[in-house]
Amino acid sequence: MIEDASPKEDHDGLWVLGYGSLMWRPGFSFLEMQAARVSGFVRDMCFLSIHYRGTPETPGLVCGLMEDARGVCRGRAFRVAPADADAVIAYLDERELITDIYHTRMLPVTLEDGRTVPARGYVADTAHRQFVGGWSDAEKAAAIVAGRGSQGRSLDYLASLVAHLDGLGIGDSRLHRLLDLAKAMDAAV
Repeated sequence: MIEDASPKEDHDGLWVLGYGSLMWRPGFSFLEMQAARVSGFVRDMCFLSIHYRGTPETPGLVCGLMEDARGVCRGRAFRVAPADADAVIAYLDERELITDIYHTRMLPVTLEDGRTVPARGYVADTAHRQFVGGWSDAEKAAAIVAGRGSQGRSLDYLASLVAHLDGLGIGDSRLHRLLDLAKAMDAAV
């Protein structure tokens, strides 16, 4: 089920939150990009991927944004021109909602310049059959090592995610630990 995330009329345009690959590969034109953070959420490898990074028979894992009252997720926010908002939403929904694993929500995002803006975000649907946020790191690492889909290995996706987060100065120690475990499992195969 997708929650209403229709943009409100805004003369400044639509803001979109990126916390995974959208940060470095948005795939749409934007007017402005800023470092951003959203409180009450964390980034996690929490969804079985049956298309991009796995198959129904051997799913991999991909990243999602999970609610966590104590969490803060750092990412990037993109401002889209009002005239482009509908096309960008259609593109993102096609990209992100291939199996409806996310709820779309307008989230209060704090930009690096101090402003707080409503931004369209894709939040994990924890009731979805592909959600595995409660798995142990060992279970997640095993799926990451096994998963291969239309866009490549789940392990390569995680390595790219960690490298890009580091490159953006965001770093994520939880994902680093998971990557180290998955690499060790992969080397042992």
